[in-house]
Amino acid sequence: MTSATTDQIGAYGGPAAAGRRRTLGSRAGTGLGVGMATLYLSLIVFIPLGAVVLRAGEGGLTGFWRAVTTPETAAALTLTVGASLIVVAVDVVMGTLIAWVLVRDRFPGQRVVDTLIDMPFALPTIVAGLVLLTLYGPASPVGIDLAYRQAGVVVALLFVTLPFVVRTVQPVLLELDREMEQAAASLGASPVTVFRRIVLPNLYPAITAGAALSFARAISEFGSTVLISGNLPFKTEVAAVHIFGQIQSDNIQGAAAESTVLLVVALLVLVGLDLVQRWAARRG
Repeated sequence: MTSATTDQIGAYGGPAAAGRRRTLGSRAGTGLGVGMATLYLSLIVFIPLGAVVLRAGEGGLTGFWRAVTTPETAAALTLTVGASLIVVAVDVVMGTLIAWVLVRDRFPGQRVVDTLIDMPFALPTIVAGLVLLTLYGPASPVGIDLAYRQAGVVVALLFVTLPFVVRTVQPVLLELDREMEQAAASLGASPVTVFRRIVLPNLYPAITAGAALSFARAISEFGSTVLISGNLPFKTEVAAVHIFGQIQSDNIQGAAAESTVLLVVALLVLVGLDLVQRWAARRG
C-alpha cells in the first residue's frame, strides 16, 4: 500500500513531476515567444525586403546590372556610400569624445547639452534640412554656404547621425569601473595608455554598434539632404532622392535594384563591423 502511494506521488505530485511540468511550460513559452518574434519580423522586415529584392531581379541579372550602372544611379550610389563612410568615421571620433565629456567632465550647461544631443531624433528630418539650409545656405548668418555642395550633404548626415555613437557609448562609460584606470595610473601608465589599453577595449562593442546605426541611417537619409543638396544629378543627388525620382518616373524595377544595392552594402558594413567587434573582443 505504501509503495503504491509513493509511486502515485512520484508520478503525479512529486518534485520530479513538478520539475517536468515547469520544463514543459518553459519550452512552450519559449516556443511561443520565438514564433511570435519570427512572425513579426517576417511581416515587418523579411517579407518586404524579399519583395524588393524579387522586384529588382525581374529583368534578370542583365536588367539588374543595367539599372544600377546607369551614370546617374552610379553617381548617386557613390556619393551616398562615400559620404556615409566619412560620416561614420567622424561620428566614431566625435561621438566618443562627446560621450566622454558628458560622463567624465562637469561644466555649466551640461544638462542642456545632454538634452540637445537627442534633438535630431525628435526633429522631423525635413525640418532639419530647412534648419541646415537656413544656417548654411546662400543667406547664411555665419557666412558659410554649403548649399548644393557635397560638403552640405555630409553636414546634413552628420546632424542626423550625431546621437547614435554618443548614446551607445555613454551608458558603457557610466558603468565602467574606474578603479582599473586608477590602478594603471598609480603604476605609472600615462592617460593615453590608460585610455588605449583599458578604456577603449571596453568601448569597442558600443562604438561599433553606434557606427553601424550611423551608417544605416546615413545611407537611407532623405529629408535632411533633399533641401541642402539641391538634388543635382552627378553632383549632390543622394541615393534615397534618386530612388524617389525613379518611383515618380514609374521605374519601379530600377528603384528596387538601387535599393537592393544599398541593402547589400549595409549588410556588408554591418558584418564587417561585427567582425571588428569580435576581433577586438578576442584581442582584449
